[in-house]
Amino acid sequence: MSKPRRPVAPTNHRYPREARLSTSLREVIADELVRIDDERLSLVTVTAIDVDPEMNRAIVFFDSLMGEDGDVEILAALSDHRVRLQGSVGRQLRSKKTPILSFKPDDAIRAAERIERILHDSATLPVRPPEPAANDAANDAANDSGD
Repeated sequence: MSKPRRPVAPTNHRYPREARLSTSLREVIADELVRIDDERLSLVTVTAIDVDPEMNRAIVFFDSLMGEDGDVEILAALSDHRVRLQGSVGRQLRSKKTPILSFKPDDAIRAAERIERILHDSATLPVRPPEPAANDAANDAANDSGD
């Protein structure tokens, strides 16, 4: 006869463990990026972190004011400082594992910016119809009678 399974311990947390780890990682990595003295990372913002369910890997999504033009340079800088960032995460988070970090530009923000540009572009805005001719004739008649 097998042992009965131990009941799952109730948790006081309102959101999943990956989300909590993701939030903590974002704070630690953002703080560490401020401390790193590298000009290539001066305009970089950590927008989101996606942690896999086993918490072995984390994808750090970033954006910068340089846009797509600076991605190659920023990715090189982040990969140069990856070990330092992981070490900082390991020291500051009380977790059994430190996820391996990888970095990607945040395409969601860039897609939203493209949509915003399209919506505000005068070439895509509909043309306002001209005023009806009946109003012009009534205005002309009113102006003539007032003279």
